[in-house]
Order: sequence, then C-alpha cells, then structure tokens
Amino acid sequence: MKWIIACMAENDYERIDGRLTAIEMKLMYMEDFVKQLQEVTVQNGTELARLKKENALMAEKIKEMSDLLEGDIPNRKPPHY
Repeated sequence: MKWIIACMAENDYERIDGRLTAIEMKLMYMEDFVKQLQEVTVQNGTELARLKKENALMAEKIKEMSDLLEGDIPNRKPPHY
C-alpha cells in the first residue's frame, strides 16, 4: 500500500483532493436540503392536524344545523314511502 501511495504523482493528489472537496460540498448541500425538507414536513403535519380538527368541527356544526332545520323542511316524503 505504501508503494502505491509513493508512486502517485503530485497531480494525482490534487485531482483526488479536488474530487474529495466536490463530494464534501455536495454532501453539505444535501444535508441542508434534507434539513429543509424535514422542517417543511413538520410544518405540513402541523397544518394537516389543524385542518382535520377544523374539518371535524365544521362537519359537526353542519350536522347540528341540519338537525335543527329538519323539522322545517316542507317537502319531506311521508313515512309510507
């Protein structure tokens, strides 16, 4: 192994160093992107929970209003239909 390293030219070291730097930069950007995705996912989960709760409340209110108005509907079918 030492022989392989000893045989490498200076430009090989520079090339490898450049590739390693590029990989490190890509990794840094990917880590940042994943962090942003996690934040958006948490925000979306919170918003979804809020909207589900709001939807349930609205459905309950509509049901209550429907129950209140049911007696006032003049075009109801008679019970024998």
